Amino acid sequence: MLTDGHAASEGYPGPGLTRDRGTLLTGGVLIAVAALAWLAVILHTAQMPGMSPAGMPGMSMGESDMGMTATTDSGPASLTGAAAYLVAWGLMMAAMMLPSATPMIALYGAVHRQSARTGRRGVSTALFALVYLAVWTAFGIPVYAASVLVDVAAGASPAVAGLLPYGVALVLLMAGAYQLSPLKEVCLRVCQSPLGFLLGRWRGGYRGTLEMALRHAAYCVGCCWALMIVLVAAGAMGLHWVLLIAAVVFAEKLLPRGAWMARIVGGVLLGLGLLVAAQPDLVGALRGQMA
Repeated sequence: MLTDGHAASEGYPGPGLTRDRGTLLTGGVLIAVAALAWLAVILHTAQMPGMSPAGMPGMSMGESDMGMTATTDSGPASLTGAAAYLVAWGLMMAAMMLPSATPMIALYGAVHRQSARTGRRGVSTALFALVYLAVWTAFGIPVYAASVLVDVAAGASPAVAGLLPYGVALVLLMAGAYQLSPLKEVCLRVCQSPLGFLLGRWRGGYRGTLEMALRHAAYCVGCCWALMIVLVAAGAMGLHWVLLIAAVVFAEKLLPRGAWMARIVGGVLLGLGLLVAAQPDLVGALRGQMA
């Protein structure tokens, strides 16, 4: 095991790094950025309620919120709609994910500053943080594409539209099962221990630190991707669901007994999926759209 002195000499994080002034400042900046992202999400939602990219059966995707328009008068999708969706998705990811990623990013910033004093190089803390947002924004691309395909299929076939509530039930069941899976547990464990990740997987240099950022961001996606699919499919990306899932992500990663929170949420999602399968009309209630 590395001693504190040896860890510091090699550019690894020591316990004191988590309490230095620069680390606290980095954490404060990240929380401020997340707060601004939340403000943007809330203001946009207030102006245009209903954020689903796919919409409810019979609802055009053009009626969605936050500029997440996937249909146009001339076709099922456009570059403008896709760009607007990804910008809105990126803002939402910044609001939801930056708070739980703050410990890792701030700790990396402390290590980066220490390494720079000894002549070792690495990507800046800002770039390290941007990797998270880039990875999560990229995750929005297949989400958008799937939403467009579902909307087109539902618009072309009433039978497909009638099956959409059962698709929501399937998403809930899948997400619930993933919450209880070993892969979720592995990814969550990495996200819960940024110091352990840096100690065990530190890579120096620009390329090494960039790869390290990408790797940790991938674990972050592995931890939370199923919850984001629930947000889109079952919650229609409504603000109440955004707030709820952001709270779940924060509790899983940063609070004691986060693994138990993941299991509890998994059980709830499984039960909700079975309810929706038995009562498809519940989809409207989940999305805050009562008949």
